[in-house]
Amino acid sequence: MTQEVDQQVLLQQLKSDYRQILLSYFTTDKALKEKIDKFINAVFCANIPVPEIIEIHMELIDEFSKQLRLEGRGDETLMDYRLTLRDYL
Repeated sequence: MTQEVDQQVLLQQLKSDYRQILLSYFTTDKALKEKIDKFINAVFCANIPVPEIIEIHMELIDEFSKQLRLEGRGDETLMDYRLTLRDYL
């Protein structure tokens, strides 16, 4: 049971980290490369399968899309965020 809980906690942390990476991906954040490297290392060490990373990406993009629609803005710009996923795969 604790292993399942640990896995869920890890996945939530990875999702949070990935959210921060997405939010700063097209900025001049000097620490972004380090954040990306840290994320990739965590995913690799935890042996997270690629489909799970894609699922995290899609969930976050869906959340961003809903927020943009609530704000009355289009979600066309989210297509650019496919680049972030490519960086990890």
